[in-house]
Amino acid sequence: MTSNVLASLGWSEDETFDVDPRVSVGRVVIMHGASADVIWQTPDGREDAALCSLAKGLATTPVAGDWVVVRGRRIVEVKERRNELRRPHPYGREPQVMAANIDLVLIVVAMNADLNLRFLERLSMMARDSRATPLIVATKVDDAEETPEFGARLRELDPEALIIVTSSRTGEGIDEVAARLSTGVTAVMLGASGVGKTSLLNALEGLEETTRTVSRGGEGRHATSTRKLYRLRSGGVLLDVPGIRLPEAVADQRSLELNFDDIEEIALRCRFRNCRHDGDDGCEIQVAVRSGEIDEGRLVAWRDLHALATQSSLEAPRERRKARGTPRGPVE
Repeated sequence: MTSNVLASLGWSEDETFDVDPRVSVGRVVIMHGASADVIWQTPDGREDAALCSLAKGLATTPVAGDWVVVRGRRIVEVKERRNELRRPHPYGREPQVMAANIDLVLIVVAMNADLNLRFLERLSMMARDSRATPLIVATKVDDAEETPEFGARLRELDPEALIIVTSSRTGEGIDEVAARLSTGVTAVMLGASGVGKTSLLNALEGLEETTRTVSRGGEGRHATSTRKLYRLRSGGVLLDVPGIRLPEAVADQRSLELNFDDIEEIALRCRFRNCRHDGDDGCEIQVAVRSGEIDEGRLVAWRDLHALATQSSLEAPRERRKARGTPRGPVE
């Protein structure tokens, strides 16, 4: 049984660890390199918060959203994660963990801007890969034209996806989003810079300004330049991350099957197991494209992400060898 402190930080029965009442358990709010802002529950049930250093020898480097054990203003243990939101490292290293222990991924897209379906498909892949529930939040409906057409194009991304149309200015759809952010729910927002993520956060909290925060030196800085966890008045918590500039997802076979299950199923019917689906004899994918059963744009996205998944699976062992310092061949 947890106190209101951990519940307010998003703790739910889905967590994979038991809370020991004899230790201070809390959640990472912001990482600052070798230290982190943490809010925790003391053994007597009170709330405390501080900038904590990282103990040497931690098995896992914490990220925003991690549950940790704090002792003497030091993180001494990172609890087992039930999931991770990841994206590829820009220099080809191991995937970068953006957040941990996520229930809901809000894929935020502005209705008054050009829609990049392939970019959104990659964000959806990130959500599926994290094993969290995706929710498309379309913002700025008050400044948009051709709303039905926009919604139809979003349906091309995922016919079964839940889409909520919102306006931070008029309040349309805000209550519907808030209803999904109840106690025990941890959400994260994904979307390009400028789509209105901060405005959406302000609307959810009824605030006019959360875009600036004060650094330890007293100088203001933009809040979304770093990862931060917000406790919402609806009871849940929201992890706001910087806008994604590189539209790439950590793709694996499982997430491909979840996002493109229709194409994956048809591909199994091809005559040859190594079919490239690009004019090969007996290719059922090409038949489905010609008949209109598969949209050609979705096929292009599937091919790109399938190549990314294959590349990731081939590079992973090499990266692990480099990290361990293992030679590629026998040593003479």
